[in-house]
Amino acid sequence: MLDSRWEQLADILVNYSTTTRRGDRVLITMMETDTWPLARAVHAAAVKVGAHPHIEFQSTLLQRDLMLEGDPNLFDNEHELQRRGMEWADVYIGLRGASNPHELNGIATERITAFRRALGKISALRTEKTRWVLVRVPNASFAQQAGFSTDEMMEFFFNATLLDWQEESKRYEVIREKMQTTEKIRIVGNGTDLSLNTTGRTYQIDDGHINMPGGEVYTAPTDDSAEGSISFEFPAVFAGQFIEGIRLHFSKGVVVEATADKNQKLLLELIGMDAGAKRIGEFGVGTNYSISRYCYDLLFDEKIGGTVHIALGRAYPECGGINKSALHWDLIKDLREEGALYLDGEKTIEKGQFLI
Repeated sequence: MLDSRWEQLADILVNYSTTTRRGDRVLITMMETDTWPLARAVHAAAVKVGAHPHIEFQSTLLQRDLMLEGDPNLFDNEHELQRRGMEWADVYIGLRGASNPHELNGIATERITAFRRALGKISALRTEKTRWVLVRVPNASFAQQAGFSTDEMMEFFFNATLLDWQEESKRYEVIREKMQTTEKIRIVGNGTDLSLNTTGRTYQIDDGHINMPGGEVYTAPTDDSAEGSISFEFPAVFAGQFIEGIRLHFSKGVVVEATADKNQKLLLELIGMDAGAKRIGEFGVGTNYSISRYCYDLLFDEKIGGTVHIALGRAYPECGGINKSALHWDLIKDLREEGALYLDGEKTIEKGQFLI
């Protein structure tokens, strides 16, 4: 028997997150076999409203095969059906199952970045063409990565997703309204004093319409505004690779110095991916206090209540952002133990708590 919580979550994804309607074409990505219970529930919920769902299967193991044996010059071709799917779909629901976080170990960094560059074009098309939501669906591997038992992980997941999103949205909107009036952002903390400008940009909220779990307020800083340095307490994750001890220094909006204690070569490959990868495409604050611990997964970690994050690379046009890149990579700055966020000189987050 299907756990009723999958059906509850599927109802949220179809009827709230993507407002799927009769006649919509719905592309569902089932990433890893562990996502099957949710994939089936989403498929049923879409059929129930009169939409036309289609499920595609993907896996990190298949991606590993391509990165190891494929021709990097042909990686764009490998994503052709995904590209056509995005052009076909009105709605995209990505069920991103977890895999061994070290699955891509041993693959040359230039092959990983070439593959992700090609995949980034599909992500940009998804944003442009569809009403979309992404879900990280945990399993035993994910629980191990996050330091949970499997049962604890599933409770954590459902506690963070089966919320009253209408009420959550109201709380996020208060924060958004405050930030929308802001011109200068300043982040201070351990190894960090970074300033950004958001004049003329639009702040958006993710209240479960983009990611599930939702829980952030975000915008696109002006492209040349980043000044100063920022360091990150948590390891950053990219394509299953952990990059630890990242420190970035910005001048006139561009990364001019980047170091890491571990996997620095991959860090430099990523920010060298294209011209836009050295700029900040997104600044956001985490607002979901049901997510209280780092899971080494961006779809959860950027939502941790009381943290802030920046994303290197592609900016969201709906925020007024113009930076273009195949990269969009979020990096989490923890302010819960030390640090603060200032909006136009007014302290707004201190030790993880909003002062609004």
